[in-house]
Amino acid sequence: MKHINLRTTIIYCLLFWSTSIIKAQNKQVKLTQSQIHNVVDSIASILDTNYIFPEVATKMNSKIQGNFKKGMYKKIKDPQVLAASLTKELQEISHDKHLRVIYNPEQIEAEKRVITTEDSLAYVKNRVNQMKYQNFGFKEVKILDGNIGYLDLRAFMDTEYASETAVAAMNFLSSSEVIIIDLRQNGGGSPSMIQLITSYLFRSNPVHLNNFYNRSADRSSQTWTLPHVPGKRNPDAKVFVLTSSSTFSAAEEFSYNLKHLERATLIGETTGGGAHPGGTINATEGFMVWTPTGRAINPITNTNWEGVGVIPHVKVEAKKALEVAEMKALEYLAAKATDDGLKFRYNWALTNKKAMSNPMTVKQSVLKSYVGTYEVRNITMENGELIYQRENRGKHKLVPVSENEFMVGNISFFRIRFIKENNKIVALEGLYDTGRSDKNLKTN
Repeated sequence: MKHINLRTTIIYCLLFWSTSIIKAQNKQVKLTQSQIHNVVDSIASILDTNYIFPEVATKMNSKIQGNFKKGMYKKIKDPQVLAASLTKELQEISHDKHLRVIYNPEQIEAEKRVITTEDSLAYVKNRVNQMKYQNFGFKEVKILDGNIGYLDLRAFMDTEYASETAVAAMNFLSSSEVIIIDLRQNGGGSPSMIQLITSYLFRSNPVHLNNFYNRSADRSSQTWTLPHVPGKRNPDAKVFVLTSSSTFSAAEEFSYNLKHLERATLIGETTGGGAHPGGTINATEGFMVWTPTGRAINPITNTNWEGVGVIPHVKVEAKKALEVAEMKALEYLAAKATDDGLKFRYNWALTNKKAMSNPMTVKQSVLKSYVGTYEVRNITMENGELIYQRENRGKHKLVPVSENEFMVGNISFFRIRFIKENNKIVALEGLYDTGRSDKNLKTN
């Protein structure tokens, strides 16, 4: 049996899913029992030789071969249905989310062609163009209120192509005292990118990140932080990593490494649970198997996250993870600030976040009492909500921070407060995150 496309390098599944799978065309292929028998035996042979845990491979093979003998595949004619059924049965035994059976005869035939220099160059160009289209996984890099660095990373792409983008992103965040790395939509990628990004979060002294064992090559390897990175490291920044149930593979390794090195606080959901790298091995009849041939072995825990996922320190719904991380970051910054002006601004931003996260309700009668003109500032009511407008400028909805203090739209540095004397609203005070304030008297 030929193993045409066995990838012995430790590359996680995301790049395979996103760039290597060419979906089979909808051809009316009807499998015979003889063909299914060949497929089952071929897959059993592949797993027996290559799957990371030989004893688990034996159990999986016993299941699918036993199912064939029992006639459980007799009604299956569609190859995609067979692939899905075999994947489900293999995962029921292994609980390995990387392991899957794929039907893709077009890709297998393409691999049999004689590869010319032109073919190789065209493949590399196409691959790089696909990565460029995704900005090498770097979806967004920005500074949030409080000089909190934020990185939305959707994939850990190969540093051979993505390192310049990674270096630019990490240097952009180098002056932030808190960095939030969002992996909620990250399905994996390359360990080389894990190594590069992690290196910016530690000093130049090497830190042991992970070990890998590859069964098919019978070889062990290690990954460490890099002794040199272009630009500035940020080893003292507080780090938060956001996770979801969709966080998978290399994204899980990054999270797991930082968690057990006590370098980051994880916020969100338990991750998908895939820790076994590997690659595709062609079977027969147009089928292939994405076969985990190796496993990660963390140097601190001596195990990994396979089947159980990475458990966050703070468990919240994925959609709320950034909100929670921002508030925790601002609490941290306010607590450590020694400059009174900075402490005031951190607490100001924290109050804004809390108000947006859990808006308070103010009685309509109280809101109506605020309506009026305050010299150049006007307060009106639309659809039961207060609206702020200065002279003829744009309108902003008011969001209550307290019964008499309000955020003004999305203007993060400015609020207003209504002043009452003798049970009557007499003025509007403008408040700024620098501590400055001004006042306008109510004129009607």
